[in-house]
Amino acid sequence: MEKPFTRKEFLQTSALGIAAVFFGSSFTSLLSSDEKPYFNLKPIGRSLALEGYYIWCSSPIWGEDGKVHLFYSRWKKEKGMGGWLNGSEICRAEANSPFDTFEHKQVILTPRGGSFWDATTCHNPLIKKVGNQYLLFFMGTSNGKTNTKRIGLATSKSLYGEWERPDEPLLLPGKEGSWDDHCTTNPAFVKGNDGKYWLFYKSWNTHEYETQKGSIRGNRKYGLAKSDSPEGPYIKISENPVIDFSSLPDNAQLEDAFVWKQKGKYHMIARDMGFFNHEFGLHLTTKDGIHWSKPEVAYLNMKSYITEPTPPKNLNRFGRLERPMLLLDKDGETPRFLFGATQGGEFETSTTYVFEILNKK
Repeated sequence: MEKPFTRKEFLQTSALGIAAVFFGSSFTSLLSSDEKPYFNLKPIGRSLALEGYYIWCSSPIWGEDGKVHLFYSRWKKEKGMGGWLNGSEICRAEANSPFDTFEHKQVILTPRGGSFWDATTCHNPLIKKVGNQYLLFFMGTSNGKTNTKRIGLATSKSLYGEWERPDEPLLLPGKEGSWDDHCTTNPAFVKGNDGKYWLFYKSWNTHEYETQKGSIRGNRKYGLAKSDSPEGPYIKISENPVIDFSSLPDNAQLEDAFVWKQKGKYHMIARDMGFFNHEFGLHLTTKDGIHWSKPEVAYLNMKSYITEPTPPKNLNRFGRLERPMLLLDKDGETPRFLFGATQGGEFETSTTYVFEILNKK
């Protein structure tokens, strides 16, 4: 069982996070050899940028053609940064290798309108392959607001489609008053060591979200649902979340989880929302999907790796790498490339950014 972390440890690590923001790229010199970021990263660059669009949620997979296929979300620039809730669509791009620029190829899923559960947005793509079938987990909304975010699953025998889209969501929120009564979103998927398929999801409580003050309302936690089949049905393992930072100071939380199995252990990377700060990535491990280790820094803020021109004031999240996802080696276990979304780029929106992972693991 993973050793849980204490409030004292949280306060100590939070102090390091504050130092990181103050000292910027020199922060790595403040860490001991076993406290340096989990990933040793080499920047490749803004590998997918589209004029007139914000790009988010970049999920890569090796194709049978040897190329890298990237499933990503985009929405029109005139909608602003918040357009992902009401107008995002999911697309596919290709590159010959992770070092190359990606080229947009096709739109995969668009909002269906009407009374569909994904009427107003399609977002959060996560591409996986089980057997001879491709699984495209995603999130949809029916009213352009967070309280109708629902995880769904589209399937295909080919990366090129046709994609069979579900008439119903894959996972629903909890009952009123529960920690996850607001939504289901940010899917993370892996085959478990118990023979079942594990689906991790983010949610929060509606009452907290509607009544709390401050720039970040509600406390985002992660739950776990399991199924005997990758296509579901998925059953939540507990009424309680499996990752919960709400007992810690300053409304600490996390989002954008990606999970993979390596050498018999399960790993998660996620975007930090106050454990260290709001610009780092987190790395956690587990053996059972339920009991998770104390978070460590997975990666630093963008300015620790690259220098770019000052962005326009409307890009107030500039400097973060969000929606972190991995392209594993062809062994299916070893992380080789880190993909993420970050604001900026020549079109002053947001783009895919790719790093090579140099770890010798």
